[in-house]
Amino acid sequence: MISFENDYLEGAHEKVLEKIVETNYIQEPGYGNDEFSKEAIEKIKQTINQPDSSVYFLGGGTQTNQVVIDAVLKKYEGVIGADTSHINVHEAGAIEFSGHKVITLPSENGKITAAQVKKYINDLYEDSNYTHMVTPGMVYITYPTEYGTLYTKPELVELSNTCKTFNIPLYIDGARLGYGLVSDEADLDIKDIANLADIFYIGGTKIGALCGEAIVFTEGYNPSHFVSIIKQHGALLAKSRLVGVQFSALFSDDLYFNISMHAVEMALKIKKAFVSKGYQLYIDSPTNQQFFLIDNKKIKELSKKVKFTCWEKYDDNHKIVRFATSWATRKKDVDFLIEQI
Repeated sequence: MISFENDYLEGAHEKVLEKIVETNYIQEPGYGNDEFSKEAIEKIKQTINQPDSSVYFLGGGTQTNQVVIDAVLKKYEGVIGADTSHINVHEAGAIEFSGHKVITLPSENGKITAAQVKKYINDLYEDSNYTHMVTPGMVYITYPTEYGTLYTKPELVELSNTCKTFNIPLYIDGARLGYGLVSDEADLDIKDIANLADIFYIGGTKIGALCGEAIVFTEGYNPSHFVSIIKQHGALLAKSRLVGVQFSALFSDDLYFNISMHAVEMALKIKKAFVSKGYQLYIDSPTNQQFFLIDNKKIKELSKKVKFTCWEKYDDNHKIVRFATSWATRKKDVDFLIEQI
């Protein structure tokens, strides 16, 4: 049975696998000191045009969010994020487990605004009891959002400026970064992300790698003893070459962005077909995740032939259903799905 449950169903792009096999017997030191990781770091720095940035490789998204947030925040600080954000909904309390509260703001289409952040922080410090409350020490957003929507460049500029006003970092979760940046509706590129964020990560797990994320601390922003902090979280790979080799392949000849484009093309084909057959969009996403309102009877019928995610209950007769594509989604599988609807 074919599946559109998520965007990490397959293994890795063949060029990534070829690079792993090609370098397999070359002896290299561990813990990020291998030449493959150094090569990948230089490619990323060139791509974002920030030679003085700092890049580190970790294994997965939740791990990355927990390590970064715990490294940056002071003990008494929390992180501001959307109520729909990954750190709030789908990370099993990993941020709270490390001792930091997720301070949620109501989102619209998965996004929060600079005005919301400004109001929350100003209101907090106007309260005479603010010392008894969690201090905001970071703003966290995802690009694309959990609903596949995109922040515009002006929205990110406002968020970035607001964070600077309050002297707190803006952290962008880029688990699906490529899928956002190649969208026709994106009005920025990866250099803009690097210029507007203090910290962001480039997702590999969902975009062509077996596993791995690349954390970027932009120029002038890098926590002390970060490698030690990674190790304290049990997240420092001895064979960190595994992730370095993969990112070296992904950031050669625009592979990362080219395969991201394929995923978005497949997703938009699915959206067009669903809409043309009378299905209602829950959110109008321009990226690789598509959300529809589907009645329970049709869900039961469709699930016999295709796998997908029932995101949440909408009412007694309908659910919000998500179909996710990836770099590896086959056109014939998309065609089969369309035939079933």
